[in-house]
Amino acid sequence: MIKVSIMYPYSDKSNFDIDYYCDKHIPMVEKYFGATCQGITVDEGIMDEGTHQLPAFYAMAHFYFESIEAFQDTFAPHAEKIMGDAVNYTNVEPIIQISNIRISIKKGRT
Repeated sequence: MIKVSIMYPYSDKSNFDIDYYCDKHIPMVEKYFGATCQGITVDEGIMDEGTHQLPAFYAMAHFYFESIEAFQDTFAPHAEKIMGDAVNYTNVEPIIQISNIRISIKKGRT
């Protein structure tokens, strides 16, 4: 199984609308990806209250697929619409990483 991570680096000269991202963009992507996508998580970066350190990323989205080919075959037909929606929630250039999942341990509900 692979994980496709889309990470939006924090900058004081950029913006990110997490509500739009979670309420509109991710549901649109989920619809396009269908059952081929085996799971989606979205993380929102928060400030470290102890050190007042700003987060490295506004947000990170993680999409789980059986293989790179499954992701590519699912993403390609919808790439223009998915990427074109970014202007509605950010001016940040994302960092994209594809990873092999080596270990996955789930405890409780999130």
